Amino acid sequence: MLSFDTLIKAKTLLGLSDKATLWEIKTRYKTMMKQWHPDKHPDDTDTAHAMSTQINEAYATLLEYCSNYEYNFDEEFLQNKTLTPQEWWTKKFGGR
Repeated sequence: MLSFDTLIKAKTLLGLSDKATLWEIKTRYKTMMKQWHPDKHPDDTDTAHAMSTQINEAYATLLEYCSNYEYNFDEEFLQNKTLTPQEWWTKKFGGR
């Protein structure tokens, strides 16, 4: 089970908004990997490698969370249990 702190750190590292979609997560990951790829920083490969590793771990964390999230489209569930986007984010990742 992923901790909320891990998810918040991953979201923060990738610079994602509270309402980021899966497409936005993937796009931001690709952009940051292009920016921090070690081949683009021949004078400081250690830092670039460390950032690439952190970016990969953050992306894997968010994808793991997204793939394990269960969607329930039962009408009663939707009427009684659905949270607003802000409530959902706060419940999943904590408040600010």
